[in-house]
Amino acid sequence: MKSNDKNFIQRLQRQKEDALEFIVDKYLPLIKGITYKVLSPLENDGVIEECINDIFLSIWNNSKKFHGDSTDFKKWICAIAKFKSIDYYRKTSKKVEFTSNYMDFNPEKSAEDELIMMEDKTELIKLINLLEPVDRDIFIMKFLLGLKTEDISTKLGLTKAAIDNRIYRGKKKLNNKATNLNLGGSIL
Repeated sequence: MKSNDKNFIQRLQRQKEDALEFIVDKYLPLIKGITYKVLSPLENDGVIEECINDIFLSIWNNSKKFHGDSTDFKKWICAIAKFKSIDYYRKTSKKVEFTSNYMDFNPEKSAEDELIMMEDKTELIKLINLLEPVDRDIFIMKFLLGLKTEDISTKLGLTKAAIDNRIYRGKKKLNNKATNLNLGGSIL
């Protein structure tokens, strides 16, 4: 017996491989779309492919927990895809490391000045990590990587006005948090 639109859920719950193949054939474009929407700001196809594989593995492993028809199944796998993608986004965005290549060093400055600058940047990175993920990405791209608002807008799929508004609100939040933490005056 082969999986079809009427029996694929039962066959999947019985761990029949042809049911998983049927689901991959039928729902891969949908899952790719959801995953790409969440993970595209990372611009890492390896992470997207790994996430998609993990989504199908999760569907396979949790199939017995599903109760419903094919319409409910579609909603169920969309939810799995969305939350797995968000998990991958969080894990991957936390791994972003800042190396000296991104830092702007002036060779005419003394060692003490360089140390103060590094401490300020470390404090700034700690503050930026307190922002919402989208705002954090915007600040990193704008102020640490030096990208233009247009480029950030394209990468994140937001309008330039939305980027500017988020920067304005984010600066206010960071300045308030810096003041509350006694880090001095204006950070940005």
